[in-house]
Amino acid sequence: MVSRPARFCPRCGGSLETTSFDGRERARCSTCEEIIWHNPVPCASVAVVDRSRPDPAVLCVERDVPPGVGEWTLPGGHMEIGEDPAVAAVRELEEETGVRLDPDALSLLEATAFPPREGKHVVTIHYVADASEARGEPTAGSDARSARFWSPAAFDDTAETFRPIHEQRFREAVASDDFSSSR
Repeated sequence: MVSRPARFCPRCGGSLETTSFDGRERARCSTCEEIIWHNPVPCASVAVVDRSRPDPAVLCVERDVPPGVGEWTLPGGHMEIGEDPAVAAVRELEEETGVRLDPDALSLLEATAFPPREGKHVVTIHYVADASEARGEPTAGSDARSARFWSPAAFDDTAETFRPIHEQRFREAVASDDFSSSR
């Protein structure tokens, strides 16, 4: 299994050919005849929503590393081996913003398959949580240039941009009224 298209067999180093298997075109090693599974990478994110403000706002980060340097996203990233998606979401939140949450405070918002980038496919599990459950003040951490709460109206009044799909989750999180820990 690989997360980007393979050029050689990851088992034996043999050359690859194309074959039809399970109704799809797949890479297969011409030497050991193994099918090379190209699978998506699992990620998790969390939208922390502050409803105590006149205009509800969501904690976002401005990316400081590729892809998307300078674009805004919900805090999130790659899951680690053996890590529960909710645990990954709160770990990434703390790494990128300094804000802490208990995984039990999360509710499922959405799961998204992102368009491939350089052959890498990502599936992200997006969570939502109420800011009243969070601890700490937002500060830019790893991968982030800035961390702050944005309301949709305030964001719309700027020339800032979101990474694809993240803006949709940002707006869905503000509209969501389900913070009932349904992970």
